[in-house]
Order: sequence, then C-alpha cells, then structure tokens
Amino acid sequence: MHQELVERRCWISEKRYLHALNYCMFLPGPEAQQLATYIGWLLHKTPGALIAGGLFFLPAMLISVGLGWFFIRFGYLPSVAGLLYGIKPAVTAIVLFAAYRIGARALKNRWLWAMAAAAFLAIFALQVPFPLIVIAAGLIGAGGGHGNAHFGPAVVDDEGQFDLFSAALSLAALLALFRCKIGIIQVIVGSALGGWLWLFLAS
Repeated sequence: MHQELVERRCWISEKRYLHALNYCMFLPGPEAQQLATYIGWLLHKTPGALIAGGLFFLPAMLISVGLGWFFIRFGYLPSVAGLLYGIKPAVTAIVLFAAYRIGARALKNRWLWAMAAAAFLAIFALQVPFPLIVIAAGLIGAGGGHGNAHFGPAVVDDEGQFDLFSAALSLAALLALFRCKIGIIQVIVGSALGGWLWLFLAS
C-alpha cells in the first residue's frame, strides 16, 4: 500500500500515511483494512471508503474461502499438507519485510529506534499490557514528528482538516448504530429466554 499509494501514485503524503497507519494500529481490528478504508475516505469521502474497504476485504475473503475448501477437500494428502505448511514461512517473510520498510521510514533517529526496541522488549519479555506501551510511547514522542520523504506533490497533503460538524455527526451515527445493535441483541436474547421459560412452564 505504501509503495503504490505514496511512492508510485502520490495519492497521499508520507507523513499523512504514517499518521493514518499509527492511528489505525491503535484501533482494535485489522489495521490494513482500516487504513485502506480511511485513505479511500480521504480521496473520495463515503463512496471511496466503501469501495476501498470492500475491495480490500473481498479478495482476501475469496482466497480464504478457496484455501479452506482446498484444505478440506485435499488436506489429507501429504503433498498438499506440505505445500500449505510451506506457505507459513513465506507469509512470515512478507510481514517482516513490510515491518522493516515501514520501520525504516518511521524511525528516523536513535531515540525512535530505542523506543521501538524498548516496546518490543516490554510486550514480549515483560508482558506489559499493550495500551500502556502505546500511552508511554505517545507521551515520550509527543513533541516529535515523522520524517517526511518526498515523492512529489500528493493529492492528500500533510495539512489535515478537522470538521467539528462532521465529527459530531459521525459520532452520533456510531452511537445510534451501537444502540441499535445492542437493542437487537436484547430482543434476540429476550426472545430466546422467553421461549425457554415458556417451554419450562409448559412442561
């Protein structure tokens, strides 16, 4: 995504991309999906977010369904099991290479590399909760900024604009959807409990 959107097409600036990536990593859920949706929204608002998020998710879903069917159908064969097992190191190598590319662009000095190493040791060796690591890193790096490589003028530059009305409208819609979802769950659970109670009394 970085190579295609920042370097090749110059649709979003380096600094804005890294800012969005950091924000999406802080949120629960798959950050790549959220990042694609957010960049689609930056470029073309709601239609762009829906199209970018949907088309980002759809190929992975189809591949997962296909691999799942293939594994159920032919997974008992030793050659197929070995092939699927060989995919694991390839995926690991892709993830490590991507982490190196992003890390090399985001970590511009020794202090940032030291913070990354300390965070790695804290989460894997000391079992420090992830939210505490994020808060500590944010407090330490509050006065710093990202290095900004230049690949030409970007469609979405570094100047983010905050619209209070749009933010309030989005928050209201989110709360309404959350409440609606909770209401649907309550209706389902209540109906199920009512059905079990009726069966219990009838028996």
